[in-house]
Amino acid sequence: MSLRGKIRISEITDTGRVREHNEDAIGSDPDVGLMVLADGMGGYNAGEVASGIAVQTITDLAREGAAREERNDVDPTTGWMRQTIVLRDAVARANKIIFQTAQSQSHCEGMGTTLVAAMFYDNRVSIAHVGDSRAYRVRGDRFERLTMDHSLLQELVDRGFYSQEEAQRSTNRNYVTRALGVEPTVEVEVQEFEVVPGDVYLLCSDGLPDMVEDDDIHLTIRTFNASLDVVGQQLVQLTNDHGGRDNVSIMLAQVVQPFTAKRGLVQRIANMFRA
Repeated sequence: MSLRGKIRISEITDTGRVREHNEDAIGSDPDVGLMVLADGMGGYNAGEVASGIAVQTITDLAREGAAREERNDVDPTTGWMRQTIVLRDAVARANKIIFQTAQSQSHCEGMGTTLVAAMFYDNRVSIAHVGDSRAYRVRGDRFERLTMDHSLLQELVDRGFYSQEEAQRSTNRNYVTRALGVEPTVEVEVQEFEVVPGDVYLLCSDGLPDMVEDDDIHLTIRTFNASLDVVGQQLVQLTNDHGGRDNVSIMLAQVVQPFTAKRGLVQRIANMFRA
């Protein structure tokens, strides 16, 4: 089932005011409800190689996974929906390709990328992330951060050395503890959430929260939510008005109507026993 028309997606990326080129990469497929955002790092042009590999690999593998007949089954080993497993495995595969490329191509040595991706299906969304690219959700009047950064600063927050408010103002926010392509394998953090019509999901590189407070991000979405394109443009403008020290990428998805997956008799019976 295509999700086109059931989920509205908008995306924008900008070099910012300081960097000479853009090492972020973004990609989406409204038919399978996929959004992928990567923030590359390491060496001249190498960061954009890493982010580009990540987005292309994950998009290709997620499309393949979405086409499988069992795409709405629960994985018996993990308890995750199969879309979550597909997304997790696609990120792991991207990590392997980036790492191998960095090892074999001298001009790509040391490259890597952070990543956040979302896949919508059956009134749910699976989110995978590595590093400090983030996912947020607006539901009604509530603005929620769905991911916690894999960063040194977040570890200090978790240990009580900083509050979230102090961390927001810290100048040492960009030391990530996890990224794609740095090691042969990577731990991918995955989550599943139920969605409801009206939800707005935001994926962004760290260039946005480094420059703009969460309250201002929320206010911008609430003010301009009649047009996701305008929301994205306004958030980029805010980022650049506050200095634009980094590339900034923003992806937005608004749930327009429910998208319950079709189920056969066997699946309906199985669901009755799980209830």
